[in-house]
Amino acid sequence: MSYGHVDLRVYAELNDFLPPESRGHTVRRPFRAHQTVKDVIEAAGVPHTEVDLVLVNGEPVDFSHRPTTGDRLAAYPVFETLDIGPINRLRPRPLREVRFVVDVHLGRLARLLRLLGFDTRWANDLDDATLAAIGQAEHRIVLTRDRGLLKRRRVTHGLFVRSERPVAQVVEVARRLDLGDRLAPFTRCLRCGGELAAVPKAEVLDRLEPLTREHYHEFRRCRSCGHVYWRGSHHERLARLVDQIRAALHR
Repeated sequence: MSYGHVDLRVYAELNDFLPPESRGHTVRRPFRAHQTVKDVIEAAGVPHTEVDLVLVNGEPVDFSHRPTTGDRLAAYPVFETLDIGPINRLRPRPLREVRFVVDVHLGRLARLLRLLGFDTRWANDLDDATLAAIGQAEHRIVLTRDRGLLKRRRVTHGLFVRSERPVAQVVEVARRLDLGDRLAPFTRCLRCGGELAAVPKAEVLDRLEPLTREHYHEFRRCRSCGHVYWRGSHHERLARLVDQIRAALHR
């Protein structure tokens, strides 16, 4: 049975999680005695990882705060790119060493993040529980289009990816986390995300096709999986893609 009610207003892009008729308005939400403000907000459809500030009657509170009937709740989105001064965030400070774990449906986004130099874990067999556990244990930001995954208690840093196309997705993530100046293209393996290191041609000669041996002399090898890279036609195509992403970030 319901214990009471609160008036909830969410701001900016948090409205995307509400039904159209509730967006931009204060909505009355029921709650039970055991529920916290986190429970109330997620019951309305907003994953807690998207929220960085909650005010109750104008005062900042944390997720464990228990509301009383008649309280006014205001929820604000992640302030990764904005200094909110002395106001207390709801969770640990944003991750400064940005690392990601990406759900199985966003494999092309994971590849683009690796292309840009970000430490990104992805595999096609990671279920939601495993993704949440990796995010918690390795301090990674969980990227997903699954709201249910972001509502898991173990997920403290996560982003709901709104865009549907991979290039738009990576631009969205980079903008929301203010990563435009932290790109390091071609420093990670596209297959596994490991770091690349220069390697003498003689050490990889037996792995090269005849034309590659003849025309290319600088190589890099993944420290994790051993895959070898060189500046072939594939590199030119990827370089153009990097330029496209940079241009989009500066619009």
